[in-house]
Amino acid sequence: MVPLLSSFAVVALAEMGDKTQLLALVLGLRYRRPWTVMLGILLATVLNHALAASAGAWSAAWLDRQSLGWIVGLGFIAFGVWTLVPDRAEAPTEESRWGPLVTTAVLFFLAEMGDKTQLATLALGARFGAPAQVTVGTTLGMLAADGVAVAAGAHFADRVPLPLFRRAAAALFFALGLVSLAVALGWW
Repeated sequence: MVPLLSSFAVVALAEMGDKTQLLALVLGLRYRRPWTVMLGILLATVLNHALAASAGAWSAAWLDRQSLGWIVGLGFIAFGVWTLVPDRAEAPTEESRWGPLVTTAVLFFLAEMGDKTQLATLALGARFGAPAQVTVGTTLGMLAADGVAVAAGAHFADRVPLPLFRRAAAALFFALGLVSLAVALGWW
């Protein structure tokens, strides 16, 4: 249960103000079909995060505990720094022939490649060695954060201080990084 809840919290906070959340806002406003857009986000996220969590768990099986602790700890601290840098999303410029479901799924899958939430999912998979729980947690975190953007649209973007969420996500990454380093050094 800890891997699922930790994964949910990390990604839900990290996604606030992220480019994919901004993309969700744009797609929600553009298509005005929130359930279809959310299904596209779900499909893309499950595939993307399952691959990342599995790769993380696989790498954990091949690395010794101390090396893995250092990699994960420094990775989480790097994600914390990265989280403090605001993302910008570009609105889709031309009308898609694929419709809102396929457009959302493809755009989200591609936008997540190398994104901090995908890399955090990889690190969480390595940390917990439970790719299924991590995938469910990160996917639910992604849906929670992006669902707010899709449902609330421009109203949400104008009223919520995204820097506050960004700082909270960075603090969570820093805490996870320090715990991982403490474990690697044998302090915990």
